[in-house]
Formats: sequence, structure tokens, C-alpha cells
Amino acid sequence: MIYFDTSFLAPLILEEASSARVEAYVNRLPRAELCVSHWVRVEFASLLAREVRTGGLVERDALVAATQFEEMLADSYRIISPQAADYDLAKQFILRFATALRAGDAMHLALAKNHGATSLLTLDKGMLKAGKLLKLPVTHGIRL
Repeated sequence: MIYFDTSFLAPLILEEASSARVEAYVNRLPRAELCVSHWVRVEFASLLAREVRTGGLVERDALVAATQFEEMLADSYRIISPQAADYDLAKQFILRFATALRAGDAMHLALAKNHGATSLLTLDKGMLKAGKLLKLPVTHGIRL
């Protein structure tokens, strides 16, 4: 299973400097292995809301992006639901203070660990560093 955090998926919907590289990378992966959690859906909505608040997107475009994101997930990704054990492990990861993890990133790491991910793809440098400290299979996947 290849687990994706929000930072790796967002460039597939919102134009970013990494969009072409992320798309090419994802297109080479076996579709049956692609996985996200419902937490990704919440984080992407939060990202869109922040873009609307700061003027990066107008509301109409943000709603179109939200629909595109949901369609992409439904078409290509297995979606897992967080369980109590995922919250417990996320809390343990956060309490390893050297990781400097925020709650959302800890949740992604816990979900990937508990659900047997062979790889967790992220563009978040802090999550990558924390994942390496926790000896988890975290990678950027692409050259940043």
C-alpha cells in the first residue's frame, strides 16, 4: 500500500511548481496500491478554505477543486477510516517531542504505520523528517 498525505495530492488539483512531477510520478504507480485516509479529505477542504480566505482562490473555483479532488479519490484511491488505534499512535508520535509533529501530520504517519503502508508520500519536509526519526517509510517521491 502506498499512502498519500495531502501535500502530495494537492498539486494534482491545484497548479503548483511540483504539479507535473507529481502527476508523472503518480501515473507510474500501480493503481491498486494507492491509498489515502478520510483525514486527507478534511485537510484538502481546509487548504481550499485557507486559499479562499487569503484570496488565492475564489469560492467557485475552490468548490470545483473540491469536487475534482473527491472524484480523483473515488476513481483511483482506496480510502481508509481512522480508528481508535490510529489516534492513539498519533498521540504517541506527538509525545516523541523531537519529531515536532503537528496533529494532522502525526495522524497521517499513524494511519500509514497501522495500515501497513510500504511508502508514505509527502512533500512536507517536517513530516519527512519526523517520519525518518520514527523509522517509517516516508519519502518525497520526487525531487523538490
